[in-house]
Amino acid sequence: MLAKAMSMFLLGLVRVLTGAQARWHGCPPKAEQRIYFANHQSHADLVMIWAALPQELRGITRPIAAKDYWTASPLREWITTRVFNAVYVDRARTGESDPLEPLVQALEAGDSLILFPEGTRGHAEEPQPFKAGLYNLAQRFPEVVLVPAWIANVQRVMPKGEVVPVPILCSVTFGAPLRLEPGEDRHAFLQRARGAVVALRDV
Repeated sequence: MLAKAMSMFLLGLVRVLTGAQARWHGCPPKAEQRIYFANHQSHADLVMIWAALPQELRGITRPIAAKDYWTASPLREWITTRVFNAVYVDRARTGESDPLEPLVQALEAGDSLILFPEGTRGHAEEPQPFKAGLYNLAQRFPEVVLVPAWIANVQRVMPKGEVVPVPILCSVTFGAPLRLEPGEDRHAFLQRARGAVVALRDV
């Protein structure tokens, strides 16, 4: 009950601060297993895409969250666990551990995911080169639909060093799905996937 109340509060707050406009230009919102992958410039990106999805998709879509940041306080951990049902990833790889294993388990369970292929927040206008995770998941789960997304202006809602959010109109533009082509190598696929995200900036 508390988690549901917090979910509604956060949804309302995000919409007041950002408008949380969703623009579906390449595919309709649909209850199928998907990986939404987007540019990453703010800790608010996770919340922004979650808020932009229709209610019926939020319940089946799990954002990927950096474990070291989102479990740094009990409140962050509670919100990401109980409200967003996030999948935690450990950015500091240790030993033989596979950082993709939590994502693989979520996909095997039938969940959809929100993924930021840069791996960490960027500060330039365009995304940093994509890391191999998206390619590896596309190889392993060819039936999962890959949907690019561009998040606009969210980094301005909480400028670096500020503690009070600034209301700014933001949007998430979802593009046409893409798939890993037969014989396509990692470098070519990741360049194409990044290009699909960047192309949505001017839609």
